[in-house]
Amino acid sequence: METKIILQKFIADSGYCSRRRATELMKQGKVKVNKEVAELGQRVSRVEKVFILGKEIKVQGQRIYIKLNKPVDYVCTNRRFENEKSVFDLVNIPDKLICAGRLDKNSKGLVILTNDGAWVNKITHPSFEHEKEYLVKIEGDKATDQNEELKKKKYDLIISQMQNGIEDEGEKLKAKSVQLLKYDNFKIVLTYGKKRHIRRMFKALGLEVVDILRVRIGDIKLGGLKEGRWEQFKHLE
Repeated sequence: METKIILQKFIADSGYCSRRRATELMKQGKVKVNKEVAELGQRVSRVEKVFILGKEIKVQGQRIYIKLNKPVDYVCTNRRFENEKSVFDLVNIPDKLICAGRLDKNSKGLVILTNDGAWVNKITHPSFEHEKEYLVKIEGDKATDQNEELKKKKYDLIISQMQNGIEDEGEKLKAKSVQLLKYDNFKIVLTYGKKRHIRRMFKALGLEVVDILRVRIGDIKLGGLKEGRWEQFKHLE
């Protein structure tokens, strides 16, 4: 007898989307199994016919894992918008890929593309607390830059507030660690990410971010990968 698995896992294994997104689609009634609207908690075998928005999806064979150095002005979505450049345009692989760990349009650095939806859920869901490391440059403050004592107090306050958490738009934005590398340059580690998380933390403190470069997701590092380039890597369970 064919072993049955949770429908969200089937969808994630197909590479269509993450389990979390699959749950959203099921709640919206957009998923069908054998022409019947799927229910949350439903289990399916790998030989059953599963449809999303009328299109059949199937579990894929070979898993693909790509790390890419995203340039500024590229978006991390495979939805096509006029006059916008997508990170998927940089990768010449025909398989349907999804992005694990998005970056906003004005940020750059490490993103991961894969057809392994289940793994995307593991690497991005906040409950797993995978670290994401960023190098951040902010705009200097001329009023304090010439006074070393004031400057030290400013940086100490920034680090303390970010590690304790900052309220912004009804959300608590927090960094696991913040380290001053040199004046106006920080290394920031997050274990979860809200929309424009780092930019909003600095803005709430009256500071403007000039540059964000992500250099690590979990144990996967950007390394010496050049901007706009990509390479495949092996994922070990």
